[in-house]
Amino acid sequence: MVLMGRAENTATTPVPKEKSGWLARHESINTKAKQGGIDLVYIGDSIVQQFETKGKEVWDYYYAPRRTLNLGISGDRTQHVLWRIDHGNLDGVKPKLTIIMIGQNNGGHNTAQEIAEGVTAVVQRVQAKCPESKILLLAIFQRRPQITPERAVLDEANATIAKLADNKTIHYLNINSVFVKPDGSIPADLMPDFEHPSPLGNKVWAEAIESKVAELFGDKSLAPLKR
Repeated sequence: MVLMGRAENTATTPVPKEKSGWLARHESINTKAKQGGIDLVYIGDSIVQQFETKGKEVWDYYYAPRRTLNLGISGDRTQHVLWRIDHGNLDGVKPKLTIIMIGQNNGGHNTAQEIAEGVTAVVQRVQAKCPESKILLLAIFQRRPQITPERAVLDEANATIAKLADNKTIHYLNINSVFVKPDGSIPADLMPDFEHPSPLGNKVWAEAIESKVAELFGDKSLAPLKR
């Protein structure tokens, strides 16, 4: 009798993304990393990358003064972030704090367990590359106008990665209640496409984590950005 092993988990297998402009952004991140002077790193996909556009005012207020490197690339899944870390995104960087929010794009492609394993692998890579950095792991944001089976998968993945927190080096925050109303809907003024935060959405996101960011970073919590 031949025993069939578990199929390879694509969420934990590092691969580059085959998308126009992806490698160029990856290399631009490497260039910024090599310049040094980075105290905070923000890892993610397009949701994090868009802090440079839709969320620029928020970024300039909360993160630019903390000398933050944006490691967000549109469309990324955990496996793409793993490849990026393996190929220079954190080389020579010694941040006080690393914020991680990745895994949403794995929804619809991986099981909850696989996604959690992918996020875990990212956390472990960060620890290996930046052993002195504290880590703030954010729950994967939800998406779609209403409740879907994919949301249940992401919820389950979040419940699993929450267990990574030791409240010493790794800390976990789930701020999905900021975006998802009790009836399961997502307000369009916070996420117009029910996935990416609007300028207002970026503001409430930053405000929701600011006290924890300041605590872990070791500075004073900033007052809310005036609207």
